[in-house]
Amino acid sequence: MQDLDGRVAVITGGASGIGRALAQRLATEGMKLVLADVEEPALAATVAELSESGATVIGVPTDVSVLGDVQRLADGTLGEFGAVHIVCNNAGVAGGTVATAPIELWNWVLGVNLYGVIHGCATFVPILLEQNEGHVVNTASIAGLGGVGAFGVYCTSKFAVVGLSESLHFELAALGSAVKVSVLCPGFLNTNIYDSERNMPVNVRTSAGETAIHRDTVDAIRAVVPGPEVAADAVLDAVRRERFFVLTHEKAASATTEQRLAWMLGGDPPAGDAADAFVP
Repeated sequence: MQDLDGRVAVITGGASGIGRALAQRLATEGMKLVLADVEEPALAATVAELSESGATVIGVPTDVSVLGDVQRLADGTLGEFGAVHIVCNNAGVAGGTVATAPIELWNWVLGVNLYGVIHGCATFVPILLEQNEGHVVNTASIAGLGGVGAFGVYCTSKFAVVGLSESLHFELAALGSAVKVSVLCPGFLNTNIYDSERNMPVNVRTSAGETAIHRDTVDAIRAVVPGPEVAADAVLDAVRRERFFVLTHEKAASATTEQRLAWMLGGDPPAGDAADAFVP
């Protein structure tokens, strides 16, 4: 998709981080924006800021883990703009080790990270197919390409998003559809995902206890990694060039994939940790 001026983009998790950077970047291309987020004050502030800069934008409070919310997001998009051309299933949260995470934490992380993408695809892909035009961008992670010991629940959700996206690519190709799909696999970026507990439901917080990354670790990460703008630029390039994998840390992603191939061919258990590949 080359000419984006006047087209419509839906971005979940659009009030901060990668979603906000995507909104800012696509606005410079003249796209009309529909931002969805569970954080209503942050959503309102982002919409106001973009509007003041001249963008055509609306905000729709949305919990992507709830199918009805995503369906209302689609209805609001079509009601306001009459079409949708780019769908960024981007909302995400972090947290959880496989060995210790309570089921409430599993449900929360998978509800946002995986079912948010499932709901986005189930709701918007039929619209795009009917138009025979559009592009779906699903946000996964380098954690969807290699195991991460400290974030096993998050990693599980992101592996699933990669598999879902690959399957959707093959399905669209088999249908001969002009609709395209990309999967965004960023490494560490300076976003609010490290503070995901701010949106954690009370019942999850009660059962999970302290799951946030230590503040000193967060500050150290943010001091050395790029901002989310690099992901937004990569997504725009992928939409224009119809690239499937969208990487912010290409060398790290390649190294992770090469390690996995060596383990599979050699039969040895994984060594190291994909988290080592998250930084530039």
